Amino acid sequence: MSLPAASHLLRSALRTQLVPVANLSSKPAKHVISAGEQAIAMTVFFTAILGPSGWVLAHLEDYKNKKD
Repeated sequence: MSLPAASHLLRSALRTQLVPVANLSSKPAKHVISAGEQAIAMTVFFTAILGPSGWVLAHLEDYKNKKD
């Protein structure tokens, strides 16, 4: 695939209109979430996402030296 063809493909992909996936609304929230609940949710998300990757990075040398 040549560069002009790739450039044309990228431009046509950017021009297309995507169908909105989320149902957006301008109404106020039905349930108010407190700052404490937000902090707990963010902590859980960060732990779930960064915890496993941190574990692997912390034990990378063990995985390299493991002999079966």
